[in-house]
Amino acid sequence: MSVLEMKVPSPGESISEVEIAEWLVEDGDYVEKDQAIAEVDSDKATLELPAEVSGTITLKAEEGDTVLVGAVVCLIDTSAEKPADFEAKTSSENEVEVPKETVPNPNPVVEKVAAPAKETYAKGTPSVAAKKLADENNVPLAKVNGTGKDGRLTKQDIIAAMAAGFPAESTQGWGGTRDTSTAKMKMLRRKIASRLVAVKNETAMLTTFNEVDMKPIMDLRTKYKAKFKEVHGTNLGFMSFFTKAVTEALNLFPQVNSMIDGDNMIAHNYADIGIAVSSPKGLMVPVVRNAEQMSLQEIEKEIKRLAIKARDGKMAIEDMQGGTFTITNGGVFGSMLSTPIINPPQSAILGMHNIVQRPVAINGKVEIRPIMYLALSYDHRIIDGKESVGFLVKVKEMLENPTKMIFGAKPPEEVLLGL
Repeated sequence: MSVLEMKVPSPGESISEVEIAEWLVEDGDYVEKDQAIAEVDSDKATLELPAEVSGTITLKAEEGDTVLVGAVVCLIDTSAEKPADFEAKTSSENEVEVPKETVPNPNPVVEKVAAPAKETYAKGTPSVAAKKLADENNVPLAKVNGTGKDGRLTKQDIIAAMAAGFPAESTQGWGGTRDTSTAKMKMLRRKIASRLVAVKNETAMLTTFNEVDMKPIMDLRTKYKAKFKEVHGTNLGFMSFFTKAVTEALNLFPQVNSMIDGDNMIAHNYADIGIAVSSPKGLMVPVVRNAEQMSLQEIEKEIKRLAIKARDGKMAIEDMQGGTFTITNGGVFGSMLSTPIINPPQSAILGMHNIVQRPVAINGKVEIRPIMYLALSYDHRIIDGKESVGFLVKVKEMLENPTKMIFGAKPPEEVLLGL
């Protein structure tokens, strides 16, 4: 008998341990080479663990276990023969053949249709990882369709159900009891917690505020959003305007785009902008690379691509490394004002908030305008008040006059939108 020990590969630099989030196979199953057999959580992302060889698998770790990089998590017996019905179990277990035509035919054409799924005790039973995720987000398991073996609920089923949403009456409310429950925080959440505490303790964080009249951008979107989608195949949102304004302001105030490394200051001659997005696994910050070189439509497409990866739980470590500045939008949840925490080792973060109709003075007269409050949190060790305030004022000026985002350009708004 030839047995291969499968060890946890290193997901990236500085990661020494991972957590077994979910086994995608059962003990004793036959697996093929490169088949995904498990999902593992690191403190940065969730990764799939593929089988290194074909054979019968023996699991050596439980779901929820924390294991060191390089530790053996399963054994694969490579001398085991592939079961005769293996293909039927994986691809055509629930398929039967029926005639395509109801009249007699000497050479009948047949097609495959799905037979009713077998009713087993496993149908609707969640895996450990799926149960944790459902409990944390109040997902009603009875409303989720299982795609796992024999109808089991997998973690991906819960993520897909959360993305699709539930009717208001189906969500779980207060139980009316005084029960409590305890659950271990996920590795990603534990890492976020330690980083946030470290930022508060190790930086001289300060926040400056300003307000933006969003009417110019809202009017621009109303006028061009249909044509923008027709030409570029993507929606025209607010985030691309903010990202563009930030990259231009960073060019004028490079200290805001710098970071501290010991006794040195590292200045970046590029703008990799982290966009904080909410996902079923918590807050993630994918990075838009070289945003300073992108047009609005390129920024919109890249943000959409990264947001879909975060929503589907497919965000890779590489997608979140190396940002120089971060934008977070609490306004989508209704936040009026906040002081965002810096994303280390960066030195500043811009917080967007909700847009509210407010009375403001315009040319000596009171008008109702859509106003958004902006907050810039920054590390006062490397960024002085002059730079932080000047940066935020420049962002405000460009948002209130979008054509200023292209310095020295004479064409009208269509050039900014790439139309």
